Amino acid sequence: MPASAIAELEAVLKGTTAPETDSTIAKRAHYSPPWADVSIIGIAGSSGSGKSTLSQAIVNKLNLPWVVILSIDSFYKSLDAESSKKAFLNEYDFDAPDAIDFDVLVDRLRDLKAGKRAEIPVYSFEKHARLDKTTSIYSPHVLILEGIFALYDPRLLELMDMKGIIKQWFTFVKPNFEKYVNPQRNVADIIVPRAMVVQFIQHRLLEKSTHHRAALTRLETDAKSEPLSDQVIVMKQTSQMRGMNTIIHNIDTSNEDFIFYFNRLAALLVEQALNKIPFTPAEIATPQGRTYAGLEPKGEVSAVIVLRGGAALEAGLHRCITDCKTGRVLIQSNIRTGEPELHYLVLPDDIAQHEAVLLLDAQMSSGGSALMAVQVLVDHGVKADRIVLVTYSAGRMGLHRLTKVFPEITVVVGHVVQDIEERWIEKRYFGC
Repeated sequence: MPASAIAELEAVLKGTTAPETDSTIAKRAHYSPPWADVSIIGIAGSSGSGKSTLSQAIVNKLNLPWVVILSIDSFYKSLDAESSKKAFLNEYDFDAPDAIDFDVLVDRLRDLKAGKRAEIPVYSFEKHARLDKTTSIYSPHVLILEGIFALYDPRLLELMDMKGIIKQWFTFVKPNFEKYVNPQRNVADIIVPRAMVVQFIQHRLLEKSTHHRAALTRLETDAKSEPLSDQVIVMKQTSQMRGMNTIIHNIDTSNEDFIFYFNRLAALLVEQALNKIPFTPAEIATPQGRTYAGLEPKGEVSAVIVLRGGAALEAGLHRCITDCKTGRVLIQSNIRTGEPELHYLVLPDDIAQHEAVLLLDAQMSSGGSALMAVQVLVDHGVKADRIVLVTYSAGRMGLHRLTKVFPEITVVVGHVVQDIEERWIEKRYFGC
């Protein structure tokens, strides 16, 4: 990790970073998801030199689900009419740097470095143009950029953690290789030692994991001396609520009764959450011929289910909003490090335009998964103040962590429990 990056992380963890100008954002504690500052490995070499083979070998050796191979071929420029005519006659030079849109490539890599989603162009060599569709890349821990010009642009070199170049002996070498590709040896860190590349990446990921867990620990320490945020709404413990909780917690309750009463309680939680979404005045005509001055949602409300616990709240959700658009996210803790990891993500395409997004999870203990889930929504354009987390039970430490990092979000919780509690609700609800 560069010294400047280490210094910046240390400053963040010590709380010495400069305060934001906005009073609300100034209260925000720092949190970076594990995929922020993605490790970018550049592999350059001539056509047929084995770049793709080396890249795949590194991926196989790492044995991680968050490694992406990005070909620089995706960033060929769309050709104008004259250039396209030459291309179809095999007279256009695709092996010169001018054929690559480095501005777009650098912009996308900077997005990934910042932990944001990046839309990668899809280039058609049949049409010699970019297609209308794009491919989304989000949350890789490692990105391997391979191509003949992967180390050509100085801006790319600034973003990379390791640069490598490969070359095989050829019976025929194109002039452009000697002119453009071979000089990149001067800026390469290594010349193809595969084991060294893997070792470097593994060390880099360990450093990032250590800093991530240290940031969570700092949030935990701060939580012990501070009251819960005003944005945390704990359901009033009425006789009805206590009665349903008695049934839900009773070890002798049948599975059928557990599901019935949990669905009832889930609907109450969602209803409480819907009280926090924006409404606008609306006048309607009643069957009695009168005008009723009511309210209607200001815009679309969607929901994101945190698997698998959040699925236990889904029946309650659809009792309140029958046609609610839903997305799903799967976040699991690494058994070895305890660090939350993003394994699956599907969101409504237009979620950034929704007026409110309900984030559903049955339980929240340490807050690590909830932090990551909210960060995912923010990275996809959802404003934090439009997110309402709905959970049956939550630990005080987790609530502190979440609202310290994202003070704008609202949390609706059935009841507050001990900070660390086994996830038992989904096991009981789904019977396994």
